[in-house]
Parts: sequence; structure tokens; C-alpha cells
Amino acid sequence: MGSPAISTRGLTRRFGDFTAVDDVTLSVAPGQFFGFLGPNGAGKSTTIKMLTGLLEPTSGEIEILGQRFTASSLDLKRQMGVVPEGMALLNRLTGSEYLRFVGRMYGLDRETANRRTEELLEFMNLANEPKKLIADYSHGMQKKLALAAAVIHGPKVLFLDEPFEGVDAIAAGTLKAMLQGMIHRGATIFLTSHVLEIVERLCSHVAIIHKGRLVANGSLEELRAGVATSLGESGEAEEKLTLEEIFLNVVGAGAGEPAQELSWL
Repeated sequence: MGSPAISTRGLTRRFGDFTAVDDVTLSVAPGQFFGFLGPNGAGKSTTIKMLTGLLEPTSGEIEILGQRFTASSLDLKRQMGVVPEGMALLNRLTGSEYLRFVGRMYGLDRETANRRTEELLEFMNLANEPKKLIADYSHGMQKKLALAAAVIHGPKVLFLDEPFEGVDAIAAGTLKAMLQGMIHRGATIFLTSHVLEIVERLCSHVAIIHKGRLVANGSLEELRAGVATSLGESGEAEEKLTLEEIFLNVVGAGAGEPAQELSWL
């Protein structure tokens, strides 16, 4: 076995007295499609920001592709792609201008950046209005452009923070096929999403973070077996456990609690 594509040891981030990420240790093998789940405010986006150099950890270590990673690790950053929370696009450029700019920043020569820009705009169905500014894109169009920018340089490790939010079903299918193709070619993908059906369909391994701490980590089969054991189930019942049922069991949501109601509804 080679080095993990992504690994952390004791990763922690505090904001004053609040601990957003607390002593997270995990390992993602090369070529894995890895799902990183948690309720709102659990620490998912903070973790991705640290893994991509957008935020310095308070303590702990990060390794990417077998090398220690910090915010100044430019060589490693050139091998990574990121769709961050909020996307952070340059709204006064056209989609074509933006992708060419990103490609050049990643070190692609002009001819390659231009060719990949054209291919990506066609693939994402964004080529029909070449003079349209990003500011005038719909949310779904902006999400597709952010993903195009994240893969234009052929990254070895791809971090995706809610990549399917606001994307229509047809486009989502196209993007899923593209991401699966990247996995088949040896890339590693680290995905956060609240759409558990997508994570269950795409990811082979999942970690769950809750209140800043890692509460589950393993293959889907391992998580199913663990939850089934805690519920006293086995065999066919274990196999039928969905990722949503696993998630709710692990984070303690809804277990034995009556549904809350609003008096006026």
C-alpha cells in the first residue's frame, strides 16, 4: 500500500473559545471517492478549508499525496482542485475568460488552457452565451463553472463542497459521470453533501463529523454492519440500511424521539 492521498492527524481548529473541528484523524486512499458528512455546523466546510490551505489549523497535521501540507505548499496545491463553499468566482469575467485565467494560474500553456476551456464549456452546456458575465449566470450555471475550473488542470485530488446544490437533474447526471471517470483514472475525490442519496450512490467510503468530532469512518459496508449491530439486526436487514438511516443513527437524530410539531400548522 502506498501513502494515503489525504491524511490528517489531530486536526483541530478553534475560533476563540469555540472548537469547530476537534482532533480529527482520518485517511483517504488514492483513487477513493470519499464522502464527508455531518449536520449543519458540524465542521465539514471548516475541515475542507484546512485541507485546501484556505484556513490554518490551530493544531494537527495534514498530508496530501504523501507530503506534509500547509497553506504555502504551492506544488501540492497545483495538484489539487477545489469547489469551495461560496464558489468565489470572478463575476465580472465571462465563463471563457475565467476558465482561461484559472488554467494559466495552474501553469497550463495558453494553447492547452484555451482547448480545455472550450471542451469544458461544451461539456457543461455553458457555451451558448459566450459574452454572458458570470454575474448573470444562474446559481446552477455558476456551480458548473466552479467545477469546470476545479478540474481544468487534471487534479490528482479534488475537494467538493456541496457541488450538486442548485444543479438540475440532467446536469447532475453528467457531472456524476465525469467524477466517476476521474476515479477510474486514479484521482481521489473528497465530497461533502447534504444529499445523502448522491453520497451513497457515488462514494465507497464515508466519514461522519458531529459537533466537530469524527463519530464514524469506514466503508459503507463497515458502517452498515456497525449500525446493524447496535440495532440488534443482521443479514438482510443490515444490507437494507440506507446511508440516511446510518447517518441518523450515528448522529443521534430522531432516535426514539417524537416528531416536533408547530401549533399553527
